Parts: sequence; C-alpha cells; structure tokens
Amino acid sequence: MSLSRAGTVLVVVAAAAVAGAGAGLAGCEAQVLPTDFPAPLVLGGRTVAAQSLRRGAVVYTRACRACHGAEGDGHGPSARGLRPPPRDLRLGTYKFGAVAGGQLPTDADFRRIISGGLHGTAMLAWALPPAELDDVIQYLKTFSERWRTESAGEPIVLAQDPWQLRISEGIERGKRVYHGLAQCAVACHPAYVSREEIVGFTRELTHLRAQEPRPDLYAPVAKASDYGYPILPPDFTFNTLRSGGSAADLCRVIAAGVGGTAMPTWKNVLPDADLWAMAHYVKSLADLRDTPGATALRAALLAGTAGEKTDGSGGRRATP
Repeated sequence: MSLSRAGTVLVVVAAAAVAGAGAGLAGCEAQVLPTDFPAPLVLGGRTVAAQSLRRGAVVYTRACRACHGAEGDGHGPSARGLRPPPRDLRLGTYKFGAVAGGQLPTDADFRRIISGGLHGTAMLAWALPPAELDDVIQYLKTFSERWRTESAGEPIVLAQDPWQLRISEGIERGKRVYHGLAQCAVACHPAYVSREEIVGFTRELTHLRAQEPRPDLYAPVAKASDYGYPILPPDFTFNTLRSGGSAADLCRVIAAGVGGTAMPTWKNVLPDADLWAMAHYVKSLADLRDTPGATALRAALLAGTAGEKTDGSGGRRATP
C-alpha cells in the first residue's frame, strides 16, 4: 500500500510482533522513501540538510503520522474521535511555546513538548534519541509555509521567582491579581472567589469599580480560536493542565500566552512578580483537582450565588 505527500512516498510494510515484558504487537511499521528533498531547505531561518529532512520523515511516519496524518492536517487514521483533535501542522500555529503567543516556537519548545507530551490529550511523551528528535522537528516545519518566511520568536525570559520562599504570600497575591488586576474571570476562566471579593480586589489593585460580574461566573466561557473550533479555558480545579503543573510551567504559559487562542501574552503587561504570583495561585487551585477540597470550594461558591441558573455541573468540563 502506498501513500504520498508532495513526492514523498510512504510504503507500509508488515512488522513482526515484539515479544518481551510489557510489549505488544508492533502492528504495521511505515517506512518512508523521500523524493522531495533534493536540496537543503531554509526553515525558520535555519538551513536544514536534505538528509536530515529525509530522516525526519522516517521518524514522523513511525511516531506522528497515525494522528497528525501524512499531510500534517491532523486527520491521521487514529485521529477520529480524539478530543482535543491532533494539531493541524499546516497552520503553523502552536499552543505552548515559550514565545509570545502567535509567534513560531523555538526548537527548544518543540523538544519540550514532544519529549514531555501534552497531559490529558493523545499527545504522548516521546523518548526519541536527540538526533532523531532534531530531525523530526525540522521535518514538522515542512508542513507550514510560515517556516519558509519567518523565524522562531524570541524566548520569553522571566525574573527569578520572588515567592519561592514564601509561597502562601504568593498565592494570596496571585488570587488578587487573577480576579482583580488581570480580570481572568471577566470573560474567560472561572472565578474562585465571591463576587464581593472580586469587587474588592479590583478596587484595591486598580482603584476602579469592577464591572458587573457575568451570571455564569463560576464556569469557563467558550472562545473562538484559530484551530477551527471554539475552546473552553480550563477550570483549574477540574481540568488537567496540558503543559505541566509546576509553578515554572504555569508561569511560562501565563507569560507567553497560548498561541491561536484567546489567552493573551502577559509578559510586559504585568510585572514578573505578579505573573509568578498568579502561577502559584493557579497551582494551588490545580492541587485541589480530584480532592474533596475542590468539591467544597465549588459548593461554597455556588451557595453564595443562590438563585442563579446553573446546569448542575456548572459547565466546568473544558475542551483545551
């Protein structure tokens, strides 16, 4: 059986079953016979050898094609029914780079995401040898024309975490910044404090009067995205954090934003100390996930909003 993408021929051959502890059937292994890389390509401002792209095509076919597809369109044979759907690599839009949202990620971003996976999704953590990892990263870039005309963004650099020796203070500051300064619950994420506290935090940090909170304050709001479907921001006490749950991971995402979504870049909008504070606060919420504390917090919040219409679940199940 043969498939093709722009002159690259994929020949699928049967593979033998793999024996050993924890091993299963290998199924089918695809080999790639590239014919469309006769010369080096400049991708993201880097000259990539044709041989590297050919090797990357082999790795992609083995590890990535089943979900992302031979064309990189996210419609591989294993993609049907996956939520969230596999990334359409042709768009050149990526969610979790450590660059300002909308910019192309660095190779270091690709290495982190491929090696670590994306929690709560079908994107596994791939333990590829360094040389194979670099080759497949360069091959991934061939799916989008953006890499032929643009370079990767500048990595966002944050000041050292000022709260690491006084976490509880950071969490308290982060709660105020999240609800009163960054206004994360105005139109996107759920709130985790009372309406009265939101008004108070807003007045304290901005000296302005808070706008009337939305009726569904304790549920996320679906937002348009560049991926062709609306995205619900996560409820941190319910949803798995995609790109890591440490304070450093969260601060990176908050600072950079999430490409292709409504999550903006906060670096240079708020001081780094406040970004770290929000990261510690969000981590404290995420630490409640799957615990009685999350249920108790939600019950307390809803008890303070008696008479408001809810759907029983609060609409807290989010699609990343």
